[in-house]
Amino acid sequence: MIDLSKIKSPEDIRGLSPEECEALADDIRAKIIQTVSQNGGHLASNLGVVEITMALHRVFHAPEDKIIFDVGHQTYVHKLLTGRYEVFDTLRTYGGISGFPRHSESEYDCFEAGHASTSLSAALGYARARDALGGSNHVVAVVGDGALTGGMCYEALNDCGNTKTKMIVVLNDNEMSIAENVGALSRYLSKLRSSSGWIVTKKKVKNRLQNLPLIGKPLYRLIHGAKEMIKSLVVDEGFFSALGFHYLGPINGNNLSEVERMLTLAKDMDEPVLIHCHTKKGYGYKSAEKMPEVFHGTPPFLLESGKAANPSAVSNGAVANEELIRLAKEDPRIRVVTAAMPLGTGTAAFAAEFPDRFDDVGIAEEHAVTLCAGMAAGGLKPFFFVYSTFLQRGYDQVLHDVCIQNLPVVFMIDRAGISNEDGQSHQGLFDIAFLRHIPGMSVLAPADENELRLAIQAAYEMNAPCAIRYPKTAVTLPGDAQVDEFAIGSWQSLTTGEDAALLAVGSMVAAAVRVAQRLAEEGIGVRVINASTVKPLDEELLHELYRKHQVIFTLEEHMLAGGFGSAVLEHAAGVGAEVRIVPIGVAEQFVQHGDHQHLLVDVGLDDSSIETKIKACITKEKRNDG
Repeated sequence: MIDLSKIKSPEDIRGLSPEECEALADDIRAKIIQTVSQNGGHLASNLGVVEITMALHRVFHAPEDKIIFDVGHQTYVHKLLTGRYEVFDTLRTYGGISGFPRHSESEYDCFEAGHASTSLSAALGYARARDALGGSNHVVAVVGDGALTGGMCYEALNDCGNTKTKMIVVLNDNEMSIAENVGALSRYLSKLRSSSGWIVTKKKVKNRLQNLPLIGKPLYRLIHGAKEMIKSLVVDEGFFSALGFHYLGPINGNNLSEVERMLTLAKDMDEPVLIHCHTKKGYGYKSAEKMPEVFHGTPPFLLESGKAANPSAVSNGAVANEELIRLAKEDPRIRVVTAAMPLGTGTAAFAAEFPDRFDDVGIAEEHAVTLCAGMAAGGLKPFFFVYSTFLQRGYDQVLHDVCIQNLPVVFMIDRAGISNEDGQSHQGLFDIAFLRHIPGMSVLAPADENELRLAIQAAYEMNAPCAIRYPKTAVTLPGDAQVDEFAIGSWQSLTTGEDAALLAVGSMVAAAVRVAQRLAEEGIGVRVINASTVKPLDEELLHELYRKHQVIFTLEEHMLAGGFGSAVLEHAAGVGAEVRIVPIGVAEQFVQHGDHQHLLVDVGLDDSSIETKIKACITKEKRNDG
C-alpha cells in the first residue's frame, strides 16, 4: 500500500490501483481532519474534493498543466499530493504553510487566490497565454457552486464560450441538489454521450449525414435539434451550453474512476468543457457532513465530538447583531444584508429573529452594496455586514451607487485589522484608505464592545453613508479607560500626559492605554485619545493638541499609506500646524498568516514595539529642546 508520507509529487500516485487509491483517499482525509482539529482551518470543503483533486493529478501533469483552484481554501489535498506532507502540520500557523495557494511554497500553486469567483478568469488568461505563445498544455479551473453566486464567473464563462478558448472547468457542486428529472435517465445519457465511442460516432454521423445530397444537412439539423431538445428536458446543461461550453455530467465527484474518465475525455476536446461533479461537503467525517457550514472554516476542535476545543471569545459580530436586533424591534425599516457569511458576521442571529428582513445574497459583494443602495433609496435602513477584505470587491458600488447619491447605508466592516491565520488575502488593512477619501462617507472605529453599540446607534440615526470597522473579537478597555458617550466627530481623552499625545484607532486603543500606563511608570506622560471617528476628524481637539504638544503619535491597525495617520498629517499641513506627527501602523507590505500576537510583533504593533518607538521619539525631542 502507498504511504501518504512518501508522496513527493503527483507522479507517485499515477500508477496506483483502484484499491490503493481508495486507501490513499482515506489517509488523506485522516491527515486533514487531524491537522485541522489542531490548527483550525477549512475542513468540509477539503474533505469533499479528495477524489476530484486526486483525479486531476492522475490525469493531468502539473505544473506544466495548470490547475487553478477557486478561492483556494480547498487546496489541502493538493498540498499533500505536491510534496508538502512533511510541513503539513504547520498549516496556517506562524511561519508554516498557507491555507491558500502560494507560489512561493510550490511551483504547483500556479495562481494565488483568497477570494471567490476568480479562477475562471485566471484560467482563461492562462489559456490565452498558452495559445499566444504556441503552447499545448492543459488549463483547468476548479470552481465551487458557491463561487458561481459571484458575477465574475459569468463574465469569464461568457468570454470563454464566445471565443471557444480551450480550457476545462470542473464544477464542484456540493450544495445544490440534483433535481429528480436529472436522475437515472440523465446519468445514462451523460454516460452515453460522454464515452469516447459516442464522441467518435457523433462525428461520423455528422460528416456522413451532411455529405448526403439534398437531404443531408436538413436531416442532420432535424436529428441534432431533436437530440438537443431531449437533452434540455432531462439534463441540467442548457445554461452552460448556451454559454458555449460542452457540458459533461452530472457525475459523482466522490467517485475517483468516474471523475478520471470525464477528465480524460475532456482533455481530447478542442473546445471549452464544463464537468459537473456532485460531491458531499465534509465527506468522511460525520460531524462535518452533518454541519458543513460550521466546518467550512473552523477553529481547533475535538475529534471525537467535533466541538470547539476552546470556548470562543465573544465576537464583535455577535455584539453588533444583538444591538441591531434591539433597534429592529422598534423600527421595521431596518434590514440586514450579508454576502454568504451569516455565521462569520453573526448575522445568523438577526436572521433567526427577523427572517423576512434578512438577505444573504451569496458571494456577490458588488450586488450586495447596490442592493443596499436600492433599499435605502426606497426608504429602508440597510446594514451590510461584510469582512473588510471582501468589501474591497464592492468599492465601485460604494462610491458610485451609495455615496454619490448620499444614501443611508451602514457598512458593518468585520475583521478590520490583522486577520490572523487566513493570511495576506484576508487582512483587513486597507478599508480606511479606500473609504475615507469618498465624499460624504463617515468612518467609525469603536474601541470596545460598548462603544460599538453606541456607534451603531449613531449610524442608525444618520441619513448618510457610514462605515463602522471592528476586529473579530470584542474587547473591553483596561482599567478606568471607559467610553461613556459617543458622538460622530468627537474624540475622548482616556489618560492625561504632557509629553505627547497618542491618537489611537479602534483595536489599538486598548494597546495605547497599556503603553501609556507603562510609560507613566518611567516618568513619561502620554495623553491617550480614543479617535473613534476616523472621518470626520475631531478638528477642535486637534487644534488643542497642536498647541499643547510638540509631538503627536497616531496608532492604527491599518496600512500607514492612506490611513488615519495620513488624515491627521493632511489636516496638520492644511492648517499650518507646527507640530511633529509620527504615524504608527503597518508599513507597505502584505502581512502573512499566523497568530495575532506574532503578526503584531512582525509589523511593530505589539505593546513593546509601540512603547519603544514612543519613548525613543520623546527622548529625542527632549534632548533637542535641551
